[in-house]
Amino acid sequence: MKNASTRRHFLGTTAALISGAIIGSPKLFGAPALIRSLGDKPNSLIDGVQIGVITYSFRDMPDQSAEATLQYVLDSGISAIELMGGPAESFAGAPKNPVDMRAIFPLMRKRRDKQELTQDEQKLLADADAQTKAYRDEVAKWRLSAPMAKFEQVRKMYNQAGVKIYGFKPDAFGMQNSDAEINYGMQAAKTLGANQVTVEHPGNDAHTLKLGQMAQKHGIRVGYHGHEQQTPTFWDTALAQSPGNAMNFDLGHYLAAGQPDPLALIRQKHDRIASMHIKDRQTPAHGKGNLPWGQGDTPLFDVLKLMRDQKYTFPATVELEYQIPTGSNAVAEVKKCVAFCRNALS
Repeated sequence: MKNASTRRHFLGTTAALISGAIIGSPKLFGAPALIRSLGDKPNSLIDGVQIGVITYSFRDMPDQSAEATLQYVLDSGISAIELMGGPAESFAGAPKNPVDMRAIFPLMRKRRDKQELTQDEQKLLADADAQTKAYRDEVAKWRLSAPMAKFEQVRKMYNQAGVKIYGFKPDAFGMQNSDAEINYGMQAAKTLGANQVTVEHPGNDAHTLKLGQMAQKHGIRVGYHGHEQQTPTFWDTALAQSPGNAMNFDLGHYLAAGQPDPLALIRQKHDRIASMHIKDRQTPAHGKGNLPWGQGDTPLFDVLKLMRDQKYTFPATVELEYQIPTGSNAVAEVKKCVAFCRNALS
């Protein structure tokens, strides 16, 4: 027992040192080799259910580089991810975003949820919107000649550390993006090893038709994400348009929208779900809050068991949106979410 305890202390201390080194140096390209030397790779395929994470969950962490993001995923015990555009594109040499997204994300959520914003918050958002528009124009030009070899490096770095990239979500698939940008995003996704790109549902039938047809040509699927506008028929038009169109279903938002019986929706459309975001939200009657898992109304246990029993293969993606307790951080909270899933499936 003493040897086991000593080994655990060594592994924990070494992992903390490496994590600190990565955060301190965003260009620590040797990190995966060091990580692999610690022992077993992560495995969040639990009784046939693939638990993943969207890297948005780590938005409050101090370093958003591809290397640091990989460390967060590994420290969370997760082996599959939906990768947002930032870490991969910054690694590939994209222009730096002038907007501090860690400060802006909470305000964007308030605006999305139609919560009242102060005058100062409104000004901050307006300034961020203007800077973002200029930044997007700059990135659009960069994407026309972005080096795919860099995305291949990201894939190898993650895969060698035991993490599969199943989804890619750059800001490249909106109605404001050119066909060249869309093609770039889908090509980058394939290079990363992803089988899907994810995007907020545009609410435009012509655009979903175009995206679905382009995805088919690339041999991948577009997973359309929704918030509280999700209904049982929300995706029907896009799904009928093309086999390249699919669902990036959000279980928590669906419940908070007051929709009945999410399990019935999953049973009905499981073959068109590319991936599913999981969180614990309350029903409208209880306030729609985002709560630590097990404290809300979302039927997480039942959904995970349904996936296990029916052998559904789409990933269940942890999306951390509840308030992080004082003294904790995103990695520690994502680990709790993974532990919740293990308990549900045990």
